[in-house]
Amino acid sequence: MEQELDPSVPCCQHLLSAILAMEPSECLISHARACGGGSITDQVQQFISDHCLSTPGDFHAPYLKTFLKKLITQVEFDRGCVLDHLYELYAHYISSFKDDSLGKRDGRICKRISFLFPDGCSELLSFPHSRVLVFSLQCSLNMLEGDTGCSIWPSSLFLSELILSHPELFSNKSCFEIGSGVGLVGLCLAHVKASKVILSDGDLSTLANMKFNLELNHLNVEDDMLQRNKDPNMVKCLHLPWESASESQLQDIMPDVVLGADVIYDPVCLPHLVRVLAMLLNQTNLGSCRQHASCKGHSPNIEHENGEHNHEYAIDKSDGGCKAIYNDGSSSLSKEAPVAYIAYVIRNIETFNYFLSLGKQANLDIVDLTDSLKPVNLLCYMKSYNQATVRLLRITCSNIRNIQ
Repeated sequence: MEQELDPSVPCCQHLLSAILAMEPSECLISHARACGGGSITDQVQQFISDHCLSTPGDFHAPYLKTFLKKLITQVEFDRGCVLDHLYELYAHYISSFKDDSLGKRDGRICKRISFLFPDGCSELLSFPHSRVLVFSLQCSLNMLEGDTGCSIWPSSLFLSELILSHPELFSNKSCFEIGSGVGLVGLCLAHVKASKVILSDGDLSTLANMKFNLELNHLNVEDDMLQRNKDPNMVKCLHLPWESASESQLQDIMPDVVLGADVIYDPVCLPHLVRVLAMLLNQTNLGSCRQHASCKGHSPNIEHENGEHNHEYAIDKSDGGCKAIYNDGSSSLSKEAPVAYIAYVIRNIETFNYFLSLGKQANLDIVDLTDSLKPVNLLCYMKSYNQATVRLLRITCSNIRNIQ
């Protein structure tokens, strides 16, 4: 009898992770063949039965039915023998669920996103003994019917990889996400121990689903922005339609880091998005430092990347960060200025150029970091997600005046 497959072997880990994430059947078949050295052997089928289909949690019946049909078809096409248990399981789905009811049983499904840390990256995990970090996420089945906020988008996966790959940019910092969707970015921020995690969305049904996902992953949800709860497992959730967000509403947030995934898509929403970014990134949170500096009789000085100087404040933009530095050299007067990281996929170049134009009008400094700040590929098993298609912007405010 041949030896059973080891679940810790990368190819087996990829197959299991792909099934949990509900990757397309073609992706699963490709991983299954990799486990069997090119063919779907009896050992691979047994591994799927023992480790992939017996994982705790409810699988979406239509998904498993489609996968099992594809799996059986491929094994038979290769003139192999299909395990009796897989035939029996497929027959169960055929008899229990009719085609016309499969897609209507529930509008939500649960995907499990596994971040696989390669050798040498264990220091990025809060529990180094394991190289796998898994989040369960309730998502929508109706992405094309307006329920986009409850879907997992490529830029959200990219930002999540970025956070886990570069925790130093987010740890011990107050982080605020606009358009948080299913909450995956927030889960990663909490994992790397951001000092505060505030998530927001303009759609109430999306916000409710987001809170469900946070609690599903053992985080506590706080709705009251005025509370100052220091519970490390506490995440604040905020209903924030961009078109109605006011400066007074955002004053209680004043984050160190703003994040956004795939928020540059609708030209109608872009003026409101840019206005919110401008208010969040404006240097009003440095008011006390400026006042202290002026009392000492010192004028703030600005130094740009090109070496030019303006007499307002200095910005150090090294390592993807942004720090305001006052010219008296006092450490008490040095404070990191807010910075935004926006991940996006260009679907319409005119819309993106419109965003850049609005950002320039709002005195926002927008820099493309795609080639200089790259995340580790932690989702290598996902063939539906291509990290290379996502771009990364760093946005800062180019002056300290209040932007109305």
